[in-house]
Amino acid sequence: MEKKVPITRLGKFFGAEDYSLDIEMGSEWLEGDMNFTCVLYKVDRYKTKTDDVYGETLTDGVKYMAPVEFKAYIQVSAPENKMIGNKTNLSQVEPGNIKISVYQKHLDELGIDIDQGDYIGYYETETRVRYYVVANDGRVVSDNKHTYAGYKPFYKTIIATPVSQNEFRGL
Repeated sequence: MEKKVPITRLGKFFGAEDYSLDIEMGSEWLEGDMNFTCVLYKVDRYKTKTDDVYGETLTDGVKYMAPVEFKAYIQVSAPENKMIGNKTNLSQVEPGNIKISVYQKHLDELGIDIDQGDYIGYYETETRVRYYVVANDGRVVSDNKHTYAGYKPFYKTIIATPVSQNEFRGL
C-alpha cells in the first residue's frame, strides 16, 4: 500500500483547493484560449527491434504506439546559422529547438508519459508539420519553477530538437 503524506507546508495560505483551482484555470487558458496542439509518437520500446550485441535499433525496426494529441504551451527557438566544418565557407540554417510546457494532470488524463527519444509533431501551419525528437523529457520537477510555490509539481518542461525527414516523417 502506498503511503500518502499530506502536504501542509503552505496550508495556512494555500491548500489543495487553491492548487486545484489554479490548475483548472491554467488548463482552461491553455486548452481553450491558446489551443496549441502537439502529437506524440511514442516509441514502443517492447516491439522495437534491436541489435543483439549493442542494443541499437535496426533499420526500420522502430515501432510506435498510436499517436496521441495533447495540449501544451509551445515556444520555438529562432533558427541558427551554423558553419559546416572548420575551414569552409559553407553554412547551414538549422531550425530551432522546441520548448513544450504541459500540465502533468493533462498527461495523466490522457494516460501518456513523454520519454526521451519519443517524437512530437507540431503543426506550424494548417498543412505543414515539423517533427522533433525529445532530448530532455522533464523528469525532474522538484524545483520551484515546476511547483506551485514549493507546494506540488504541476507541469513539465520538455525540450525537443528538430529532425530531418530522413529520420522521421510521421506515421
